[in-house]
Amino acid sequence: MQIPKNLWFMIAYFILFIPVFIFLFLLGFAKGAIISPFVFLIIAFGDTGFVIGLWPLHLFWSIYCLIKTRKFGPFMKCLLILLVPIPIAIWTVVGVTGSAIMGIGYGYVWPVMETFKAISKEGESLAMKLVRVFTDGTWNNIWGACTIVRDFADFSFHSYFSVMDELLDARGEEPIELKVAVLPGCLLSAIFGIVVDIPIITLITIYKTPILLFKGWQRLIQDLIGREGPFLETVCVPFAGLWILLWPVVAFFAMLLGILSSLGFGCYAAVVAYEHLCTWAARPRYRDIADPGSDPMPLKELRKQPDAEEPLITQLSDEANPLQAKVIWDNLFKAYEDIGVELFRARAIGLQDLESWKHSKNKIVNIGIPAYVFLECFLRSIKSGSAGFIIRDNVEITGVNRPEGRIFDWLYEPMCVMKEQVRHMNLTEAEELYFYKHCLYAGDIEKIEAWQNGGIPPSDEIKKAQLEGISRRLQGLCLTLSRLPTSRRRFYKVVNKIEQEVTKPNNDIEILPLTLPRQIT
Repeated sequence: MQIPKNLWFMIAYFILFIPVFIFLFLLGFAKGAIISPFVFLIIAFGDTGFVIGLWPLHLFWSIYCLIKTRKFGPFMKCLLILLVPIPIAIWTVVGVTGSAIMGIGYGYVWPVMETFKAISKEGESLAMKLVRVFTDGTWNNIWGACTIVRDFADFSFHSYFSVMDELLDARGEEPIELKVAVLPGCLLSAIFGIVVDIPIITLITIYKTPILLFKGWQRLIQDLIGREGPFLETVCVPFAGLWILLWPVVAFFAMLLGILSSLGFGCYAAVVAYEHLCTWAARPRYRDIADPGSDPMPLKELRKQPDAEEPLITQLSDEANPLQAKVIWDNLFKAYEDIGVELFRARAIGLQDLESWKHSKNKIVNIGIPAYVFLECFLRSIKSGSAGFIIRDNVEITGVNRPEGRIFDWLYEPMCVMKEQVRHMNLTEAEELYFYKHCLYAGDIEKIEAWQNGGIPPSDEIKKAQLEGISRRLQGLCLTLSRLPTSRRRFYKVVNKIEQEVTKPNNDIEILPLTLPRQIT
């Protein structure tokens, strides 16, 4: 924490800050009091309606998919069918409760945040700031509530059916079966785990709660004084006192969650015992020395990627620093729009594909085009010698400057592996064009052969199998991303952008030849 050099200046600034802060806070609270009832009704009743309305559908369709799938054996199916009502009931309770809390929090907190954000914006005149202080957090708050309900509906409906369709399409793999003979031992392990874990974890949680309370208070006060951590932004300062006052409540609920989690940890002993008992079978013996030419991507070289030793970025827009995650997502979806328009002009996709996607009968928009964009990113990064990934607008993402968060942690490492695999394949231009086709059409042989873009599959069958395997993994990655909240709404914008570009009146669209360049820029 840095000690202020001019203490009297800081005191004077603090005294002048108080009336402005009180005025803005009361103004934001007044806007919240007016807007919050409408926001609460939209979010709470909208989300609750979808949760309760889809409850029977989720229950019966989940049971139907478990019966029809080939991924599980008979005993495992029986167990899962018996357990299906439990997660659906939990989802219903959490959905209804969470929608009410979201409605209250978004209705009250967002207008206050928008009020402080309006006065702290740079590059605007004082008159515009005064206008935005009174207008921000009103109508846009209501429209934001409608967007939340739409994203929740897409996640509850389309993402759910996407997972169930994948479960129904599971083929060509050995069914997962439940070993009934080891269940008594697993049950005994769970009993012992509960008996041991509940008292021990409870004592540890109670002992740690006062430490959590005072350490949290100390850190929050330090961050508030030094304007660090969660209080780095001006808009977050009004909530500093609220956080400090409510920290005992947070510590209390953390203690309750710690005590309740002891039951889950105790039951997890059954899972550990089941895995241990099921791995007693003899394991196959592998060769000590493998043919170095058979590995498409030496793992030894992959581990030596000097991400931390490379320069952070070659060119990075100024807005990428404070909003890096937002810039990356916006850049990706902008690339989806541009690639979609180019593919339409090249007759690789048509309006019937876009209409089919709207009715969930086609995956070329949410899987094919994103996979095409990711492959283009891989090839661009490989040819430029980047240690990370170069997306559009010359923004380079490496292991050092990538955004924090579980989504990016989960996304970055598989992308690095696939990029290195592509690099070690040494594809020719014709093979790259075939790779593009395979990613776009998800392996649909008829469409791959129909679009003559100059792509030729590798003559080596092993290389071709490796290429198609990477393509399938890339499509699986894009499929998972398409299930995230807000994804379907943003893909609708991509489709609308493509339709607007190709159906503009009095706009002569030049139909490109059926051969695309290696990279579309």
